[in-house]
Amino acid sequence: MSNVQRPMLYIVPTPIGNLEDITLRAIRILKEVSVVLAEDTRTSKRLLDHYEIKTHLRAFHAHNEHAKVEHVVDELASGMTMALISDAGTPGISDPGFLLARACQRRGVRVECLPGATAFVPALVASGLPCDTFHFEGFLPHKKGRQTRLKYLSALPHTFVLYESPFRLVKCLEELIAHCGVERQACVARELSKKFEEVKTAPLPELLTHFTSKEVKGEIVVVVSGV
Repeated sequence: MSNVQRPMLYIVPTPIGNLEDITLRAIRILKEVSVVLAEDTRTSKRLLDHYEIKTHLRAFHAHNEHAKVEHVVDELASGMTMALISDAGTPGISDPGFLLARACQRRGVRVECLPGATAFVPALVASGLPCDTFHFEGFLPHKKGRQTRLKYLSALPHTFVLYESPFRLVKCLEELIAHCGVERQACVARELSKKFEEVKTAPLPELLTHFTSKEVKGEIVVVVSGV
């Protein structure tokens, strides 16, 4: 018997790389809802096809969520059940999702977030750096406010976690050295759950040398120890 209740928004984590990293419950929910809201329908179609999920896909991403959020909530309030997914990981963690979840809560539409894949948790735990207390920063601003955030983060007494593009990793490490010093321990994790996964923990200058000497690919998580 189906456990889907109406109306309902399910926030469903999807694999960050390895397609096996999805729960049985997530697969069932994606099959049972009326609509799957996807960050990129082309990316999500590959996942749904892999698990023979035929549910209708609809685009819901950072460029249209402000315009579409109220319409989606109206549909949910009228009795539809939907699932929100991102290209990888848990929606709302540096991906679209917050606005819709907030709007649903304000309108009395039930929101349920399934546990599942997200990049920063395995990176943090595998880094070997203290993780009993940590600060998740996500993506730094590209320009305005970036140095202010780095200054703040460098003074934290506990571990902090960043997301970064492979194209900006070297610049990021250079900036972290400038703000945190040459002795600060850090970890760069990339291609998590994939064939060429790499998790390297070392002082920041050693990480800079390592990643300057090679072509960097994949999504990047940077974990930095506290003061």
